[in-house]
Amino acid sequence: MGGKKSNRLRRVLGSFKAVRVWQLILILIPLMFLTATLLRFDHLRMIELRSAVVEADKSGDEEQLRTSLVNLSDFVFSHVVINITEVNGAPVVLFGTGTFYLEQQYLRAANAAIAEAEATIVDDSNPNGNIYSAVAAICQPQAIANGWAWSNPNYLDCWTSELAKYPTTDHLENTLLAAVPSTELYRVNYASPLWSPTPTGFALLACAIIIIIIIIRILVWIILRIALAILGRS
Repeated sequence: MGGKKSNRLRRVLGSFKAVRVWQLILILIPLMFLTATLLRFDHLRMIELRSAVVEADKSGDEEQLRTSLVNLSDFVFSHVVINITEVNGAPVVLFGTGTFYLEQQYLRAANAAIAEAEATIVDDSNPNGNIYSAVAAICQPQAIANGWAWSNPNYLDCWTSELAKYPTTDHLENTLLAAVPSTELYRVNYASPLWSPTPTGFALLACAIIIIIIIIRILVWIILRIALAILGRS
């Protein structure tokens, strides 16, 4: 009885060896190179589209910025985009663009909010005089001397620090700061899917299938060898 089982297991083991693991590995190696190349192309395309967003942000063309953001999001949402970025100084692999900010759009919005706040809360009857005229008299020469644009963060810092010197205008400073939008509104981070029906996606799927088959074959081969060894002793 044990001999029949042993022969049956040997026949199964023999048929199992029809396609050898090394043959699957020979198929897997070039397929992995192809997959890595396709992933690289998708990554470079994402970088190109993300750079277009940054350039549109710098130009101040809001329509161009919206179009660039749509192009970037459409590509990332429909492709497998692997990106390596740094988080707290350590490299991290993630799927998508990673976090970046529309800095110039934020500064434009912040300056517009400050200008609107100035127009609504300037008070010439304040004991300290026209506070905003006094602050402008200090900050504008600094901006000119240092070559700051009016949207430069240093200019905003100058305004808030100078306003803080007037104790009677705490509520004015609070109004000004409250008018400035949150930076989170200008935070961009598009995540890509783990798989998509693209050449890159199908190449990844083929690699995964072959790797799973190799692992299963190795495990089954080990199990059959153990079973044959046990039956051979009985």
